[in-house]
Amino acid sequence: MPIIPKFKPLHWTSHAKAKMMFYRLGPGRIRRVLHSPKRVEEGVAPRTVAMMQPASIKNGKWTQEIWVMFQDSPKERNVISAWRYPGVTKPRGEIKAFLRREYQEFLAS
Repeated sequence: MPIIPKFKPLHWTSHAKAKMMFYRLGPGRIRRVLHSPKRVEEGVAPRTVAMMQPASIKNGKWTQEIWVMFQDSPKERNVISAWRYPGVTKPRGEIKAFLRREYQEFLAS
């Protein structure tokens, strides 16, 4: 899996737009999840990445998560889906530790 660059133009699929309307998520909220995720995992579909951010944190805990699944192309980032999960998920297939460190270092620079 390649290192995830921070800034790329976004392309919204019709599925992602429909899910955003259903879950009442705006484009700004999706961008915030993409730019500062709490967890990054491999997506369910081939060559996709899923990022999660808690909807709100109270007393160090959260009860909802916002997930975004995307696929990068050379020129843009295709947002495939976005959803609100009404609970707390367990880490599934987290990306390798060295990729996570590289991503965090990239974000810090």
